Amino acid sequence: MALLNQTQQDYYDGNDFGSYQFISLNDIVNNFIIVYVGENKIISKVKRTDVAFHAQRAIQELSFDVFKSIKSQEITLPPSNTMILPQDYVNYTKICWVDGNGIERPLYPTRHTSNPTPILQNTDGKYHIEAKGNLTNGSDQMVLDGQYNNILVGMVISGSWGDVEGNIVEAIAVSGGITTITMNNDSDATISTTPPGQVFKFTNPDGSLILENNSQVLATGLLVVTGTNLMSLVSATDIVNIEEGMLVSSDHFPVGTVVTSINVEGGFVYTDQDAGSGGSSLDIVFTSPINDSTTWNSYSSDTSNSTGDANGYNHDTDLYDLNIGQRYGVDPSIAQGNGTYYIDNLKGKIHFSSNVGGKNIVLHYISDGLGTDEEMVVHKFAEEAMYKSIVYAIVSTTISGQPLVPRFKKEKYAAIRQAKLRLSNLKIEELTQIMRGKSKWIKS
Repeated sequence: MALLNQTQQDYYDGNDFGSYQFISLNDIVNNFIIVYVGENKIISKVKRTDVAFHAQRAIQELSFDVFKSIKSQEITLPPSNTMILPQDYVNYTKICWVDGNGIERPLYPTRHTSNPTPILQNTDGKYHIEAKGNLTNGSDQMVLDGQYNNILVGMVISGSWGDVEGNIVEAIAVSGGITTITMNNDSDATISTTPPGQVFKFTNPDGSLILENNSQVLATGLLVVTGTNLMSLVSATDIVNIEEGMLVSSDHFPVGTVVTSINVEGGFVYTDQDAGSGGSSLDIVFTSPINDSTTWNSYSSDTSNSTGDANGYNHDTDLYDLNIGQRYGVDPSIAQGNGTYYIDNLKGKIHFSSNVGGKNIVLHYISDGLGTDEEMVVHKFAEEAMYKSIVYAIVSTTISGQPLVPRFKKEKYAAIRQAKLRLSNLKIEELTQIMRGKSKWIKS
């Protein structure tokens, strides 16, 4: 029976071009069960779910070593000089920026910087926040002696004055460079007036270290409706500095509420939790949960890469004055002017040097092939490698199949080698043309 189920005209009128070179994972599983499973066959009985599991694992392994990387993304680098890793990213094959002629300019990873986690320290080096504050008898407000951007809603307050030990920061307000904290009294203790300037300590409720926060944004005149996750502002310009992921520091929202999306034009801010109470003309503080490290900030804001770095050999050219007499012993990995990048796998971002800012960035990357159902396909050159990988995995995990393990281990790796050769796509004419350049004489 023919495999094509559409006419040539239907193919060219559609949009599923080039799909015949691939076979779906579902077809792989069906074909395997038909050929390899049954009476007097290699595998007498196996569950379809087992075959599907080993088939997915085979796609993952072959995606890393055999399949051609066909995934890519292009973005315009934002002012933050960062790019978010794709959802199905596993590793990259090439990162570059594109010039006005559409030519890809390769970027190279830097080994000389990173984005470490910034831990908050006091002036004495201790890893907690200490702030001087004043209490008023009968009030749940604590007025601090300055603006403290690193104090977040949900932090635990420690201090003997006013019976505040163990209280939780419920809301934060900022006015005139002074932070005022609303405490959540978890006891019947009366907050008494304290002598001026008593020191209180703020720590995370889970005992983790406090990280430096990027900024706080005070939005005024908000409308909050009880039971909704929407805040409305009088002017859309009031929310231009609010970012997704910021913490909402207000007693109208549960502790840990964060901003999920922003509609700048309409003047709306959406959160991941509904408001417990509402009100109008409210002032709410939004706090960035974590800041980039000083290391990364210095790297991303450095403009020396545009004219050569401090050592004078960041560009692969002799036209720059700093390069004169300084190119002996140059490190080839940084002897180029396209720019550099650093991948922060923990935070899922690619950080670029400042001279790449605003350019079109192209990321060519490897996926494990299991992103969506449509992506779980196998090139027909590697179909046999899939079957051999599945049968080897099944016999090696069953007691009765142990005598067959050595045989199918050899067949698996032989099929994988054959798939690599087929998918390498070497053409003798192209290879010959490239090799002709090896005998070209270069005149000095």
